[in-house]
Amino acid sequence: MSATVMIVGDGVLADCVYEELSAQFEVVRQIDFEAGVPESVDFALVLHDAWHLAVHRQAEELLQPAGIPWLRGFVSFGEGVIGPLVRPGTRGCSQCADTRRLMAGRERREMRELQMRLVSHERMPSDAWASRTGLLQAAHLLVVETQRMLQGKRVHSEGNVFLINLKSLESTLHFFLPDPLCPVCSRLPDDSSIAAQISLQPSPKISSDSYRSRTMDDLNKVLTKDYLDYRTGFLNGKMVDLDSPFADVSVNLPLFTEDVGTAGRTNSYAVSELTAILEGLERYCGLAPRGKRTVVHGSFRNLEDQALDPVKVGMHTKEQYAQPGFPFTPFDPDQPINWVWGYSFLQERPILVPEQLAYYSMGCGHGFVSESSNGCALGGSLEEAIFYGILEVVERDSFLMAWYAQLSLPRLDPYSINDQELRLMIDRLRAVAGFDVHFYNSTMEHGIPSVWGIAKNRKQTGVNLICAAGAHPDPIRAVKGAVHELAGMVLNLDKKFEANQEEYVRMFHDSSLVQQMEDHSLLYGLPQAQERLQFLLDENRPLRKFEEEFKQEARHADLTDDLKDILKAFRRLNLDVIVVDVTAPEISRNGLHCVKVLIPGMLPMTFGHHFTRVTGLERVLRVPVELGYAKKPLRLENLNPYPHPFP
Repeated sequence: MSATVMIVGDGVLADCVYEELSAQFEVVRQIDFEAGVPESVDFALVLHDAWHLAVHRQAEELLQPAGIPWLRGFVSFGEGVIGPLVRPGTRGCSQCADTRRLMAGRERREMRELQMRLVSHERMPSDAWASRTGLLQAAHLLVVETQRMLQGKRVHSEGNVFLINLKSLESTLHFFLPDPLCPVCSRLPDDSSIAAQISLQPSPKISSDSYRSRTMDDLNKVLTKDYLDYRTGFLNGKMVDLDSPFADVSVNLPLFTEDVGTAGRTNSYAVSELTAILEGLERYCGLAPRGKRTVVHGSFRNLEDQALDPVKVGMHTKEQYAQPGFPFTPFDPDQPINWVWGYSFLQERPILVPEQLAYYSMGCGHGFVSESSNGCALGGSLEEAIFYGILEVVERDSFLMAWYAQLSLPRLDPYSINDQELRLMIDRLRAVAGFDVHFYNSTMEHGIPSVWGIAKNRKQTGVNLICAAGAHPDPIRAVKGAVHELAGMVLNLDKKFEANQEEYVRMFHDSSLVQQMEDHSLLYGLPQAQERLQFLLDENRPLRKFEEEFKQEARHADLTDDLKDILKAFRRLNLDVIVVDVTAPEISRNGLHCVKVLIPGMLPMTFGHHFTRVTGLERVLRVPVELGYAKKPLRLENLNPYPHPFP
């Protein structure tokens, strides 16, 4: 076979690979890249007995422009690392693999510091675990991969890395996803108004009783394979909760500053795992722009003819901004900020949205509001993602509207529904967890069915009550969604409540201490906090049948038709629906879409009582009158002053 292989590096690993390959190919041996890259080279190997990151960076800089594919092998903390095979012009380089391996690892901060030192050409000594036996195993794999590459066969390390335990010699192959922010191989397109344009397309449902465009069987082919791997995965861990009343599975999304658990709760562990993965993908997409590069920077004053007025999405009060240490500053229309392109369905045109409203980690410490994942949703089609993004905004808005205005929502009789699955779910929550469930119709003026659920403890220990919500054109699905949310919290919150009850008593007396997401739920685990929910819990009101409270809507075979019905309802109320496509390349590879939905005028969910946002949202003052809950418009001082109980 006529081919020229270049080996760059020194040490036992490089020597062993050179000895085997030189008998089969012409091999050029160099210690480093100082002499450049010969034009005759067909394939390159970069091999060391330690991790020399600076040399790998050099390889990317020199071999990619030269059109030479290359493969690396090195030792790091008792482990041999082989791969990935890097092909010029193909995304997924050595730096992408290092990023994924670092993020999936436990010691991210320490490894990042080590990376920075290695990039600055600090050479590590040979790894203490780099025994000759272990290095021979790594060398054998490198030789086989080289042979397959030059024979035109499938190379296992393409898109993957081999990790070899140099103590046990166990070898495992791990898939990794290209990093969309990689400085070496990523080429993100600029954000633009043209790309933000949305023209709704048909999105057929998978069945007559479904509101999804992709089956779980279809998604099952890619979700675990592409996203869940404990060493290099986008998601790096899975936990099955066997105590939960229903099938509860969570996966871990590793971020640089923390680990974020995302859960799936259904009646099947297999489906719950896939749902948890989808939740993790959604969370990742909503954190920061990874599918496009933000390019618009300017003040609202200069851009207002094509931009959303941030005041319309709700601000904090002057008193909040004046609090010592408050991490946000009042919005200044003359202050330049970053903007991204979204699409306004009311105006039917692209519109600029503050980047910090589209991606909820972007305003941390230097923005004008606290923005959460509110309205961020993932779907098998763009239309499906928009549909569920709207429903999440509706669900949380309806909950907060009822809370702030203390609306005496109609009590619902869940047993009036002819749905055996729902009855069994409610009975199971009572029998297994010891909680009764109560539901209330929280549908607002738009008419999209919304429910507020309360789980009331029958036991002598644990949280007294827990709240959840749901919204869906099918009210039964809204109720089931609330039941699954409640079921996922009851036992977990029981344990935390018992361990920290004194802390929640302090929160009851001082609302400013409610600062984390779980604080909102656990505060209302206190029996004495129940009085704050008496506007709902009054049992003198009669139970209402579902058929009395919710009109039976026509079912569509296409999800886009359901979406259009919802958009029409908002258009009648002059409420805009603004969609920012936040799809990251990692999910678009599998035909998934993620969006952030903003509906100016609706109440945004915030966590931490000091982050409440109602300023500029007059809808909360007038809708109670429109729906017959109040005789005259409310005033801001009439609103519920206590922290909300949303989980």
